[in-house]
Amino acid sequence: MRIAVTGASGFIGSHLTRYLSERGHEVLRVDVRGVERPVDVTSFEQVDRFFSEHRPEAVVHLAAIANIPECIRDPRRCFEVNVLGTLNVVECSVRYGVSRLIYASSANVYGVRPRTPVTEDEQPRPRSPYDHTKVAAESVVMSYVVSKGLDAVVFRSWKIFGEGEPETSVTTRFVDACLKGEPIPLYNGGRDVTDPYHVLNYCRAVELALKTDGISGEVFNLGTGNSVSIRELAELIRRLTGSSSELLDLPPRTEQEREPMISYPSVEKARRVLGYEPVIGLEEGLRRLIAWRSSLYPRRSS
Repeated sequence: MRIAVTGASGFIGSHLTRYLSERGHEVLRVDVRGVERPVDVTSFEQVDRFFSEHRPEAVVHLAAIANIPECIRDPRRCFEVNVLGTLNVVECSVRYGVSRLIYASSANVYGVRPRTPVTEDEQPRPRSPYDHTKVAAESVVMSYVVSKGLDAVVFRSWKIFGEGEPETSVTTRFVDACLKGEPIPLYNGGRDVTDPYHVLNYCRAVELALKTDGISGEVFNLGTGNSVSIRELAELIRRLTGSSSELLDLPPRTEQEREPMISYPSVEKARRVLGYEPVIGLEEGLRRLIAWRSSLYPRRSS
């Protein structure tokens, strides 16, 4: 299958393009940088030209500004990339006969304290500009499913981690602190609860959704179905690294974050409809991340 992956140079996109290529698919890498012919998804002309020239059979739309502080600083740019960019990709998917589009949304659409475990029928309660862009972009996708016959599904994902993730990611920050013997900062006391899972689980879900018939218009939660507090995550990483790093309780970074986000999913729908099962557990995924980050510190003391 010829599959276009937007945001292909990012953390998830890099893993996904490699995963799909290893399984015999022809992967078309779409991004504003790090590819042979850059494409800005906010430019309809560039997106249309790409689709016209390459004619992808399927699209996985990952491209987005996912940094929440950045979206708060510049919400206009966040909406341009995350919503207008999605509109351009969706419009061209219809124009050029794409057989399946997967839109990468986020568990953030559910808000701070949804009913847990969260099911797909939970009402969105977005908080930050980033959250609102994901709700809006989902509406764009679904409007084309209803009015234009686009075959598309939405993934609402919890916390994805893995090798090559941004250094600002909570898992890498905790791993690096442990490897360096530095304190582990726990904003708001590490009271947030989520479901961190390794990126290869996400790649597996994409593979399943690309080949499952009769799922257009469906929304799927993705994670493992487990709940882990940020404090528990720090304690686990400390144990796996054999570190004696101190857990440092800090106040919330913003007033908005004072109320902890307690959110973890039910993935029963993905199991039932897609046949999805996590292929890498939390500890195994963290061990892979720790090994990868350790390779960047060859001279660190034992």
